Amino acid sequence: MPDHDQHAAWQPRMTDTEATEEARRIIADAYRPVPQMPTAYRDPTPLPAYGTTPPVPQPDRRIVPAWAAGTAVAGIGVGATCVGVGCGIWLACQGFAAVTLTSVLFVTLPIAAVAAVAAAIGSAVRSLKATHTETHHHYAGPVRQENNTISAPAYGLIARNRNELNR
Repeated sequence: MPDHDQHAAWQPRMTDTEATEEARRIIADAYRPVPQMPTAYRDPTPLPAYGTTPPVPQPDRRIVPAWAAGTAVAGIGVGATCVGVGCGIWLACQGFAAVTLTSVLFVTLPIAAVAAVAAAIGSAVRSLKATHTETHHHYAGPVRQENNTISAPAYGLIARNRNELNR
């Protein structure tokens, strides 16, 4: 029999109503909740108010040792400090990049004024000192002049300093 004749002779085995009911049953079975197995058990017996219950071991299983945590905290502090110093340097460089005559004068004039006041005070103190302590020392006694030399030999890879006064 040709292929197209087989399709024409095929007849459905269910009616539309039966197919609709079967589809509803399959869908309901697919979405029916699966009964869950309990994964934990709680003991319903009440706990005693007092008694001789043995202690339960609670081992200390820290992930990070104390010295490592301290090192990490110190590293965070050093990093924050470096960030602060870097921001300060960046701000200073931003200021240097915007140098104008007004900004240079604004920064240097107070410094120059303080230096001028300090020079004036130093000059006044020196002139006062020179007027009151102008004395000339006269030495009396024999004068002996020697040719003293100091030798400082350093030999070898690691040098040791040995100053020697040769008379």
